Amino acid sequence: MSITPTYRTAAVVVALDQLSKLWALQHLTGRGPQPLLPGLLQQQLVFNTGAAFSMLTGNTLLLGLVSAAVAVGLVVWIQTAGPLRRLQMLGLGLLLGGAIGNGIDRFRLGQVVDFLELVPIHFPIFNIADVAINLAVACLVLDWWRQHGAPRR
Repeated sequence: MSITPTYRTAAVVVALDQLSKLWALQHLTGRGPQPLLPGLLQQQLVFNTGAAFSMLTGNTLLLGLVSAAVAVGLVVWIQTAGPLRRLQMLGLGLLLGGAIGNGIDRFRLGQVVDFLELVPIHFPIFNIADVAINLAVACLVLDWWRQHGAPRR
């Protein structure tokens, strides 16, 4: 398996995610909300035993296995897909990194560390892996739209 831009992206996401969670555990434990960008973003440490929006709460092992299966499936896809377009490489790398980042938490801690909270709207607290997964979806949808939905000239 060669170190492609897709795998480099995934590695950067995992590193940023795990380092930021380590920082959050060391600096936010026992503290209330801490402003990061006042009026927009604050830090508040919470733990999630579920998936997005706390779905499947308490099913950490199942969700850990899903994370691992997604990661394996993505590696197989990346290895067998042939040449990938830029947005595909970026999207798959972000998705792989996000799945691994939250998967590590599930297996290591039995829960996912979340600590970023949007202030002006009520939205679940999230982490870097979650951001990467959402950016991945945007990249893959944009790539699909460019290939299939954009008007041809």
